Amino acid sequence: MHMTLTEKIAADLMAVMKGGDKVALEAIRAAKTAFLMAKSDKGTDAVLTADEELRIIQKLVKQRRESADIYKANDRMDLCDKEIAEATVLEKYLPAKMGEAELENALRAIIEKTGAKSPADMGKVMGTATKELAGKADGKEISAMVKKLLG
Repeated sequence: MHMTLTEKIAADLMAVMKGGDKVALEAIRAAKTAFLMAKSDKGTDAVLTADEELRIIQKLVKQRRESADIYKANDRMDLCDKEIAEATVLEKYLPAKMGEAELENALRAIIEKTGAKSPADMGKVMGTATKELAGKADGKEISAMVKKLLG
């Protein structure tokens, strides 16, 4: 049977607690907490969808990357390295990122499907693209490629 991300994180948390990897422990514990909070927001017997689980992990990775940048700017490399290490642990739960050529092909198909012709149609393409490519490509990368293809 296929494990949900929630189940995988719970299992990995147990393994990491036994293994003693502090960075992984903190990162996975943060993910488990975020999942629990999201579930309680939905109601008692709520179950998170795969998309919701992915969005939570993406958000946690993004927060860690942004914090790392702030720490780096303030010359706190100790904290910067910790945030990057946690982000790296969490990224393992995300689908593999698309390469540039793969992203371009996917976006060309979306542009064709939405009938977009010019930069004025960017919103139409972005709406579809961010849904279809969630977790597979970064929003900034999608946006830049759509601009290039419609420009």
